[in-house]
Amino acid sequence: MLASEVRALFAVASRPEIVSLAGGMPAVDALPLEAVAATTSDLITRRGAVALQYGSAQGDPQLRARICDVMAMEGITDAHPDNVVVTVGSQQALDLLTRVFIDPGDVVLTEGPTYVTAINTFAAYQARVVHVPMDADGLNPEALRETLARLAAEGSRVKMLYTVPTFQNPSGVTLTVPRRGEVVEACRRAGVLVVEDNPYGLLSFNGDPIRAMRADAPDDVVYLGSFSKTLAPGMRVGWALAPPPVAARLVLAAESAILSHSMFTQLTVEQYLATQPWPEQLKAFREMYRERRDAMLETLAETMPADSTWTRPDGGFFIWLTLPEGVDAKAMLPRAIAARVAYVPGTGFYADGSGRNAIRISYCYPPPDRVREGVRRLARVLRAELDLRDTFAPRRPNDQ
Repeated sequence: MLASEVRALFAVASRPEIVSLAGGMPAVDALPLEAVAATTSDLITRRGAVALQYGSAQGDPQLRARICDVMAMEGITDAHPDNVVVTVGSQQALDLLTRVFIDPGDVVLTEGPTYVTAINTFAAYQARVVHVPMDADGLNPEALRETLARLAAEGSRVKMLYTVPTFQNPSGVTLTVPRRGEVVEACRRAGVLVVEDNPYGLLSFNGDPIRAMRADAPDDVVYLGSFSKTLAPGMRVGWALAPPPVAARLVLAAESAILSHSMFTQLTVEQYLATQPWPEQLKAFREMYRERRDAMLETLAETMPADSTWTRPDGGFFIWLTLPEGVDAKAMLPRAIAARVAYVPGTGFYADGSGRNAIRISYCYPPPDRVREGVRRLARVLRAELDLRDTFAPRRPNDQ
């Protein structure tokens, strides 16, 4: 098992003098906390004996029906509650899927870069992670086909493709609609399961949510969702939507892992969805995160040295910043912490040590003025790093 580079930063990044651009923590203080308090109070008053009792490993039926309504916003209109498995965040859903499908030595394909804790999950089950290149339009289908052919020629067993196609963590990039079909078709031909992890899909800054991959490929895609980014991570409520045989095995795996999920948090989420104007709260979140995204993009353009590049997300929480050649983001991190700004080095998002001159920065948690200040501090650290690089760079024979 591996330590997460993000988690390792939390103790330092939580210090009040540091602007943390590291963690992907949602701004839960923007929730109507009085309404949440009223919801939990009413729940205990009316259904306390149920909420404080054991439940099933598949999850509360009423919540599973509500989850189907949520997924319909992303074009998944054929979901049935019987095929939904409630989990402790979507992270547990990924862990259970890996436990069910992966044997030691199996290959899991992912985007390069990819979600750091997914890498750690696959490593814990002794899978081999192989990255597929991505660009501004998301995962490259041609590179995926080439990778699948190469691995087949090697005799490697490729079990699944793990993808965060919408407002990806860590890059913020979104897989285009034409490419989504190509990716699913390539995996279908190779007999590879597609795992679509979509915690940010409802946080689009430009209108309606993007249609989920699962909406057009119900037999080929397992969909993972979560209320961590759209309600509160402290609830720890996520889910998997899977074909019936897969869902049944996920329930068995969940029973052996945790016996049953928290009925209290499940019923709290269900009652919140049933009684509160949840779509309006989503709209408020989108507007808030869009403002913070804009603050980060504007300040990057104003302050970053030449040869720095960054992504421009249309939703979600993250920007992927590529630093000038020769800058080691991990080696620079202690100097950034000393300058009171935190980020996550790019190496944490690769299984093979790539990403040394890249970082993930997040705009979701600090307010806009702190986002701007954090980027300014980061730019000063980077300029100082470039000065050091140029000062100590080896001279060529003709240098004067």
